[in-house]
Amino acid sequence: MYVKDLGIGYLLDFYGSTLPEDQRDILTAYYFEDLSLAEIAEGRGLTRQGVRAAIKRGEKQLLFLEERLGLCGEHRERERTLSEAVGAIRIVAEDLAAEGDGKNAERLLGAAEAVLAAYTQK
Repeated sequence: MYVKDLGIGYLLDFYGSTLPEDQRDILTAYYFEDLSLAEIAEGRGLTRQGVRAAIKRGEKQLLFLEERLGLCGEHRERERTLSEAVGAIRIVAEDLAAEGDGKNAERLLGAAEAVLAAYTQK
């Protein structure tokens, strides 16, 4: 049985535009639409083995790009760091609120969450 590496879906978001359109569409159907190899093959007039080969080639290319460029890993690290920063700011905001400065606590937390939301939407 073929097991999906769900990290490939994340790499597909980053580097999918570099793949040939047919291959990108097959990977998208497999990872994001959760179609089986047989379903993809039937819809495209391919064999199940042909679909699997296209997926393996695409995965290999995506992994190669990430190994060379590291953009996905850098993004995930920035996202993790920002989430940790928001967590720390949340603690400060709770302390401010406990000291009776709820208005500034809300403003501080709102600003931090807005920064995190803006980054994660890109």
